Amino acid sequence: MKEMKINRRKFLRKATSAALATTSFSYIVPAAALDKDDHVSPSNRITMGFIGVGGMGTNNMRAFLNQPDVQVVAVCDVVKASNEYGHWYKNGWQGPWFGREPAQKIVNDFYSQKTQSSRYNSCDAYSDFRDVLARDDINAVCITTPDHWHAIPAIMAATAGKHIYCEKPMSLTIAEGRAMIEAVRRYGVIFQTGTQRRSSQQYRFVCELIRNGRIGRLKRAIAPIGSNNKEAPASNWQPMPVPDWLDYDMWLGPAPWAPYHKDRCLYTFRFGLDYSGGQTTNLGAHAIDIVQWANGTDNTGPVEVEDLGGEFPEDGLFTTATKVHFRARYENGLELICKTQDDGPLRLEGTEGWIQIENDKPTYYPESLKTSVIRPNEIQLYQSNDHHRNFIDCVKAHRETAAPVEIGHRSVTICHLGNIAMTLKRKLEWNPDKECFINNEQANRMLCRSMRSPWCL
Repeated sequence: MKEMKINRRKFLRKATSAALATTSFSYIVPAAALDKDDHVSPSNRITMGFIGVGGMGTNNMRAFLNQPDVQVVAVCDVVKASNEYGHWYKNGWQGPWFGREPAQKIVNDFYSQKTQSSRYNSCDAYSDFRDVLARDDINAVCITTPDHWHAIPAIMAATAGKHIYCEKPMSLTIAEGRAMIEAVRRYGVIFQTGTQRRSSQQYRFVCELIRNGRIGRLKRAIAPIGSNNKEAPASNWQPMPVPDWLDYDMWLGPAPWAPYHKDRCLYTFRFGLDYSGGQTTNLGAHAIDIVQWANGTDNTGPVEVEDLGGEFPEDGLFTTATKVHFRARYENGLELICKTQDDGPLRLEGTEGWIQIENDKPTYYPESLKTSVIRPNEIQLYQSNDHHRNFIDCVKAHRETAAPVEIGHRSVTICHLGNIAMTLKRKLEWNPDKECFINNEQANRMLCRSMRSPWCL
């Protein structure tokens, strides 16, 4: 705990200085760091740090590495180096080594190859994200940590004037999401939620068709949620020794203390309610986000949510829903049904037709919708074809991203509402403006969670 404390005065002093310079990219990168063909002056580069470099974190890092005006200068993870990632894939794929040291090597090797030099070693590796945020030379951070570790780093990054790319689901609780919004807006930083379908031409076209009435009034949406892709350990599981490559106390962070087991961490954190909302938030964050977009309710949400038979484990290490099934109802009459379904499309039904999307491929009824043209005087949605590039462009122009903090919050809020309704096994009325349940204090107590000392929002 002693090592986890932070000098608040020193941090805030750095944060204030960084916030004042949030749109200035004055960090001077060695000219050899980028190819001569990149033609990017040092003053026009975005320097980035990466908090969480597991499987998805490394994918994000590689995507930003390939942006010619981005310089990766720091990586951070509580994992030093591990080959435990990847074992959860059904096809038996065994992932490569991940963690801060492998990520550091990827970055240094990338720039060494670009500069044709074997001596590039300017990417630093940390185990504590606060060391990344304390650096004055970092403009933006990418947060790809377990869900329970999204809010605190994001809020501290905003306080420090760092722009933020944060993976979905954006928050662990509704209260955390609201706190993230307040921090981002207070300090004026740019935020992108990692719901990458917002940067897909196909999904944008589908939503434009619906927003412009091509299938009549949107009346029903069915969002499939994939089943758990990892088998839970036996109910009589036993604690394991903490591996030497993991800072387990830091991994737990604000979550309650719990004995270590390999299936509590890395990818399988997703099946513990202390760290995640399960597949409801993991996969639901994508599907429900498209429903929100198509319904034109990015800045609001449903007025009612009802359990339709969700199921949770009775004991064991895994505690998230094994069967997802709930319904949300919007004020405009739209009925959204979320249910566990491995095979099946996201289906959007209107009074005059329907559109469904499976494996990112849409099917239209009537088929003429496929060649429909969105006219200049009709609703045209945000244009982005590359989620990572969109973030960098918006940081430079200081403008809104394809998936800003409010949109990420509103979409995952519906996932959280579904989990609460399934837990309480009842129908709940929701006020999307005040973000509280109506006449149900038991449900309202589930909007936030206590945090393990010394962590707090």
